[in-house]
Amino acid sequence: MSKSSNEKEVYATSLPEHGPIDENGKEILLSVKNVDITFGKGENAVRAVKNASFDIYKGETFSLVGESGSGKTTIGRAVIRVNPCASGEIQYKGVRISGKISKKLDREVIRNIQMVFQDPAASLNERATVDYIISEGLYNFHLYENEADRVRKVEKIINQVGLLPEHLTRYPHEFSGGQRQRIGLARAMVMEPELVVADEPISALDVSIRAQVLNLLKKFQREKNLTYLFIAHDLSIVRFISDRIGVIYKGNIVEVADAEELFDFPLHPYTHSLISAIPIPDPQLEKTKVLYTYDPSIHDYSVDKPEFVCIGHDHWVYGNKKEIEEYKAIREKGEPVKSITILAPGEKREEMSHDVVHTAEEDEFLQTPLHDTGSFWYVFLSFILPVLGIIAALVFKHFRFFRNYKACKKGAIRGFIFLGALILLLLLLIVLAVI
Repeated sequence: MSKSSNEKEVYATSLPEHGPIDENGKEILLSVKNVDITFGKGENAVRAVKNASFDIYKGETFSLVGESGSGKTTIGRAVIRVNPCASGEIQYKGVRISGKISKKLDREVIRNIQMVFQDPAASLNERATVDYIISEGLYNFHLYENEADRVRKVEKIINQVGLLPEHLTRYPHEFSGGQRQRIGLARAMVMEPELVVADEPISALDVSIRAQVLNLLKKFQREKNLTYLFIAHDLSIVRFISDRIGVIYKGNIVEVADAEELFDFPLHPYTHSLISAIPIPDPQLEKTKVLYTYDPSIHDYSVDKPEFVCIGHDHWVYGNKKEIEEYKAIREKGEPVKSITILAPGEKREEMSHDVVHTAEEDEFLQTPLHDTGSFWYVFLSFILPVLGIIAALVFKHFRFFRNYKACKKGAIRGFIFLGALILLLLLLIVLAVI
């Protein structure tokens, strides 16, 4: 029985009408389960996302926040099946959509999950008219009865995003950044998706335009019962548009909670630091604000390994057993955590530590001298003179020029291989000449 159910999950060819219901009676639209995403192979492999897990409920806005390079966009691109998962899986309505799936299911996923990209200029085809850009999905999935129906759908969506039908004959370069983002939004919404991955859709826009785009997103959510995975780094905006927020740091999901719960009780130190960095509108208060800087060295995970645990109140935090107990104690007190400290008049600001703990390999490269470039010429010269290349590599390693060391080592090894092959070829020719 279990085997047949597993086969049904793996070889599903279509999506059900509704997703699974959790213990609180909410429909789970998207589920990310223990997902790892890795780029590169071998010693060059980079683990961009590590064991990420969270659920997104139908009709909500789930925001994923963190600093640049933390893995937010990587997860978003994995949801739309651009980035493959190294391990774990992503489920949509209870059906696995990561990895190899049927062509029919793949088309359904594309039809139901759309993405609004961060850069409105780079995400639009400059050689296509706005009419074709918006209609491309309709053409590919034949989501119109006839040409008149297609035109009606395109004109309706272009009006809904605040543009005019006369704009349809123009090209993307003729529009401002805000208008181009509206075109990208129209392209996604015309497909009538259930889930929209919004990858920092307002970060490239002026402040006055940001509010308009956010209002558009909320308007579509109300009218079409949309679900959003909203990727951002600005917590001040995220607070007011999100139902739940997930915080990610260097590929690890460190905290997930309801929006107000997260701001009242930022338990993980990294979340605390992000909230403390939100600008205060009052310039005098902003001057006297003390930033809380996250220092990963406060965690000791050498023996007691961390886990992602629910501490109650639908609040999930990443930490070891000792930390989890501390987080639970703070939450059970029910007193909101003070995230921002304002200095009293005359009180001196203390310098906050900005030390960050890196792996041994990261430390090697971060501590290298300025001219440690690993230039191609080191590889080339070491290839021509491999003996000198090995000597140079050892000297560079001694003085912590690690990139130059690797370049010389790489060139010298190739040089020795080439010389060895050349010597063998000469010996072979001598043997043939003697015979």
